[in-house]
Amino acid sequence: MVTGLTAAALVAVGVLAYQAAATAPPERGGPRAGVSPAPGPARTPRDERHPDALPARSGTGERVVYSVGDDRVWLVGDGDRVRRTFRVTPSTVDPAPGTYAVTSRSNRVTGSDGVPIEHVVRFTSVDGVVIGFSAAVDGSTARPGRGVRTGGIRETRADGEAMWDFATIGQKVVVVR
Repeated sequence: MVTGLTAAALVAVGVLAYQAAATAPPERGGPRAGVSPAPGPARTPRDERHPDALPARSGTGERVVYSVGDDRVWLVGDGDRVRRTFRVTPSTVDPAPGTYAVTSRSNRVTGSDGVPIEHVVRFTSVDGVVIGFSAAVDGSTARPGRGVRTGGIRETRADGEAMWDFATIGQKVVVVR
């Protein structure tokens, strides 16, 4: 009888430990999956005469560059040649500046705001909010309501399709201010 109670107690402790580990926040200060924060100036230097020019210090090679300060994206190909640049509507939760990689994609889903979206390209999360690019199926790019925590960076449908074609799993995403 004592053996049975001891075994049951060990199982219960094991289950509780697993649940605690599964729901615990990531360690503070430790590395986070998919991100390499880049310390630097509050805002990445820009060519003020050409606001759609690729920001300085935004990496090298093929990549997506997202400026949270300018609400703009650049799709950069081989030789640091800009293939496409476009404005976006930001989410209410911004990713930290740094280098990420595309971690998942979905052709069509419902966004966290309840809007049907397509060409979803995800690259990180912040405090449980998944961050990624998407286009609303109805073509809307309205800003999310106040107090709503969303991570969807909205593009037009045409820009969303270009992002979908360019940003496959593992593609580098550089976030600048």
